[in-house]
Amino acid sequence: MTDTVPPPLARERALILGLLLILAAAAWALLIREARTVDAEMAMRPTMGMGPPLFLALWVVMMVAMMFPTAAPMILMFARVHSGKRQRGQPFVPTWVFAGAYLVVWALLGLAAYAAAAGAERLADRSLLLVDHAAQVGGVILVAAGLYQLTPLKYRCLSQCRSPLAFVLTSWREGYGGAFRMGVEHGAYCAGCCWLLFVLLFPLGMLNIAALAAVTALIFEEKSLPIGRHVSRVAAAALVISGTVILLLPAALPTTM
Repeated sequence: MTDTVPPPLARERALILGLLLILAAAAWALLIREARTVDAEMAMRPTMGMGPPLFLALWVVMMVAMMFPTAAPMILMFARVHSGKRQRGQPFVPTWVFAGAYLVVWALLGLAAYAAAAGAERLADRSLLLVDHAAQVGGVILVAAGLYQLTPLKYRCLSQCRSPLAFVLTSWREGYGGAFRMGVEHGAYCAGCCWLLFVLLFPLGMLNIAALAAVTALIFEEKSLPIGRHVSRVAAAALVISGTVILLLPAALPTTM
């Protein structure tokens, strides 16, 4: 049995992939522009001096830039199944329902991120000790992110993200509600896989483009390459070592935008 795709479906898949990549590229352009214009002191604050709506908007742009390319295989798999249904005259669900639900998960995580960032700023305003040891806090976060890379929860979530076909076979649901639930479920697996990597951005700078690019590359390699599991282990060692160095030498924290 060959895995050929009929020309109309192939064209649709190419269109969807192109749209995902265009959205990601536009989001990266917005992030780079924002990084160049934001005040340097504000950029290093957890909330970047933003209120919840603006922070959440920037967070969603960040997720489009960083997560849409890595989610593309799953989105394309969903589109392929429903395109086949449409070709056969069966009820189908547009791909945007699944992709939108996936993004809703990351938006909710953004709300949690803002609440945590605002809380950290309030603590910092009340405690000079926390301000003086901000780099060491960053070191602890790096170590924690590295250790999380080796946990069973990380591997379970990563396994779901690495195999779109397995996810479809085990989690498929029909209809609009089913598609939305699938998008939420897949988004939850991706969040479970990557959430501490995004926490790293708070000590490194939310608009630290080099850090954003490094995290994006790591997520892509973990989810997409055959050696993804090995990449995850190497990243764990690198994060633990880097965090330990920063705990001993706080000036080593890379916060340059």
